[in-house]
Amino acid sequence: MAHEISPFTQIDALPRRVIVGGTTGSGKTTLAGEIASIVGAPHVEMDALHWEPNWTEAPPDVFRERTAAALTGERWVVDGNYSVARDLTWSAADLLVWLDYSIARIYWQLLRRTTKRVRTQEELWAGNRERLRTAFFSRESLFVWALKTHWKRRRMWPPLLADAQYAQLRFVRIRSSRELRAFVAGLRRTVAEGVGEGADPAPTSEVGSR
Repeated sequence: MAHEISPFTQIDALPRRVIVGGTTGSGKTTLAGEIASIVGAPHVEMDALHWEPNWTEAPPDVFRERTAAALTGERWVVDGNYSVARDLTWSAADLLVWLDYSIARIYWQLLRRTTKRVRTQEELWAGNRERLRTAFFSRESLFVWALKTHWKRRRMWPPLLADAQYAQLRFVRIRSSRELRAFVAGLRRTVAEGVGEGADPAPTSEVGSR
């Protein structure tokens, strides 16, 4: 069983392998980048490994190979929820940060982000860009995806975190801006105080896969 840590409790050992998860639009990539900067670890965006040109999804075996290659280092911070690679991420991590905001907040953040991306035509992974019609008026819209997955994740993740195969994992469930600020501030204090790194997580072969 993974061990839950309050966002208001300072982490007693510097994490080396971190996963940031949560509904699309919750701010995973932003927070993962900030954590990576604080702890001095590479930041890995799983979306960058998953998407190919023209919004084509990489075949599962290719995606898993890319993920495994990206996680060969001793230290990393990953953002993403891809269950097809959970055995590669959760089983190797020592900390999971779950951004579990309300669906109203997520929709507001997603609206701001998507509007900006459509307006500026910001280049995303593999040269992809968000388009107005797809972003707001199609079944592939991230607003539809967020609605489909938000409560499903709330149902599925607690039993997963209670699974013995993730016993090495600590997790922080963040539900508000106040909790987020407290968690980040605590992490910065841990680094500033020179607290040592946590123990190695169990090898994947010992904790199994899902």
